[in-house]
Amino acid sequence: MSRAFVKEPDGLAAFDELPERLISDNPNLVTAEGLAKIDEEVARLSRAYADAQASGDRAALNVAARDLRYWTQRRATAELVPPHADTEEVRFGARVTLEREDGRRQSFRIVGEDEADPAKGTLSYVSPLARALLGKAVGDTVRAGGSEAEILAIE
Repeated sequence: MSRAFVKEPDGLAAFDELPERLISDNPNLVTAEGLAKIDEEVARLSRAYADAQASGDRAALNVAARDLRYWTQRRATAELVPPHADTEEVRFGARVTLEREDGRRQSFRIVGEDEADPAKGTLSYVSPLARALLGKAVGDTVRAGGSEAEILAIE
């Protein structure tokens, strides 16, 4: 029988079997800010779960339960990396300023996977650019996308 004729769940039934959020195999390195955000998310989801339970909203309950499992696991495996006083080389938590071949300057902070948001200037430490930067010093060049970039500053 063709899958075209199998009825898909609708309404609340569609939320009964939510797929689990995937958890990275990489170490869960976090900055102090990242750890605080995880704690905030666990607290927010705990409240959302309790509210959904109280109201009998099965769809919201399933979503909150799934997300709470994810963030609870991320909190349990979080490895806080304290800031380094040494700014001689790029390390986890450092802010790095680059100059691209076309003259553009960009600044990124290297953070944990759950903290990363390149549009806001944060890169996951497992991203290709962050991997290229780790261990480098001011004046070194790295491959950044389709071109080279020079490290101007490390904070």
